[in-house]
Amino acid sequence: MPLFSTQSLKFLRDLKKHNDREWFQPRKAQYDEHVKEPTLALIEVINRELANGAPAFVTEPKKALFRIYRDTRFAQDKTPYKTHTSALFWQKQADRKGGGVFYFSLSAAEVVVAGGSYMPTPQELLLLRQHIAEHHARLTKILKVKPVRDYFDHLEGTQLQRAPKGFDPEHKAIDLLKRKQWGLRAALDPQLAISDEFVPEVLKRIRLLIPFVAFLNEPLVKRAARVRDPLLVERAY
Repeated sequence: MPLFSTQSLKFLRDLKKHNDREWFQPRKAQYDEHVKEPTLALIEVINRELANGAPAFVTEPKKALFRIYRDTRFAQDKTPYKTHTSALFWQKQADRKGGGVFYFSLSAAEVVVAGGSYMPTPQELLLLRQHIAEHHARLTKILKVKPVRDYFDHLEGTQLQRAPKGFDPEHKAIDLLKRKQWGLRAALDPQLAISDEFVPEVLKRIRLLIPFVAFLNEPLVKRAARVRDPLLVERAY
């Protein structure tokens, strides 16, 4: 039985047309029933899949779920609500924003399943580049797996025009090292969300993303382990 329904997609379509509190507040119960609760149910399903292949990424559903309310404090667009429902799964030993994560969203326009590192700090960016410089062959192999190429778009993310400072412009993986973000994204028809194929198709892509996301987190997890180990900290002095 599908988790989402035609009412779910209708609500998201209508919210895009009537993105204001006067429309939303009387219909909040509809949001809870047709959008929020199905998303929480999907998060539980994804968590069970992650528990088998990447247990460190299992995330408490209420923390994984993004709020429907937009932060408009510094935005030109002052519409108060997101027109999609979404969730994020991150590894506790890495950073939620800079580390490798799994992402899901549903809007009236598309279903998105994605994974990668999208907001690394300058320090995290350096660690990621150093890691890729040393292990680029393994990352290339992960990205060239046929199902990954079949089910995801090309590697996404902003990148520099030149080699980053401290890295050889002639490095074999310079195209990967120029990147400031590393992401894989699959966009699917929103009608999939109300079919019996929805959960299997989402989980299929989550499984394919696990090696990629785990690879990106390796240097951040090692850094976290050094910080937690008092003997390693003591040896540094």
